[in-house]
Amino acid sequence: MLQGEAQGSYYAITYYDEQERNFQHEIDSIFHAVDVSVNLWVDTSVISKVNRNEDVTLDSIFVDNFGIAQEAAALSGGYFDPTISPIVAAWGFSYKHGDSITPQLIDSLKQLVDYRKVRIENGMVVKENPAMTLDFNAIAQGYTSDLIASFLDSRGIKNYLVDTGGEIMARGAKPNGQPWIVGIEKPADNWDSEQVVHTRIALRDKGLVTSGSTRKYVERNGKRYSHCIDPNTGYPVEHQVLSVTVMANSSVWADALASICMVMGMEKSLPLIESMDDVEAYYIYVNENNELETFATEGFSVIK
Repeated sequence: MLQGEAQGSYYAITYYDEQERNFQHEIDSIFHAVDVSVNLWVDTSVISKVNRNEDVTLDSIFVDNFGIAQEAAALSGGYFDPTISPIVAAWGFSYKHGDSITPQLIDSLKQLVDYRKVRIENGMVVKENPAMTLDFNAIAQGYTSDLIASFLDSRGIKNYLVDTGGEIMARGAKPNGQPWIVGIEKPADNWDSEQVVHTRIALRDKGLVTSGSTRKYVERNGKRYSHCIDPNTGYPVEHQVLSVTVMANSSVWADALASICMVMGMEKSLPLIESMDDVEAYYIYVNENNELETFATEGFSVIK
């Protein structure tokens, strides 16, 4: 098992290898490659240079993330938008300090948010407005888990569980043939609350990601605001869904869809999830009596 810290969070990678090879160096290299491409906290990363309109060569990691983000944006009708970065920063969910939120500020920043106004052309990012910026944080960790999974596949590893900050990709099973068991956290009271497992799921050859609003929030004038921001309004969502866990064929798409579901809410996102092959979701929400309730799509089987 390899574990440590990366991308501002933890990672834990369990794999079974008859040759007992240690892939720590290769795994570190993958984390580094992602950081120098799409990490907003790295001042010299490709995405940071793109956001500053500097000349930069786009690498495959950036191009992949851009393509997936644009596809997720189109799929969701704009509820997912990689150009939301200015609004995320204004609310304080970024590498920059938050601003004083006013309707005027949000209206002005919304002019910089529209995934349809940015594209890659001749190896360069073309923006209709040079002030537009990109943010792939909603998918970068899921993408990293998939990269690590692809590396393990290339080395002939048949059974592994990759967990990059909660973005999971599982392949095969344990040596005894039992599936990987992954816990889904009960929504927390505060960002620093102790983790409590709400339910568990058996996972095999799938990606699994949970997006929630109970640990990632800011407080302004005594009110909590979720990190899940609706690009259409510029404001954090206020629906009753506390977390959504999505299971898909890849971790990056589980990541993207979990974020989409948290912004759209259950009523709007459920038809989208149910229309997609090989995608399942598990919602935790509060009812009108402020009690926790859950809803799982047909193929999402929890362990009692």
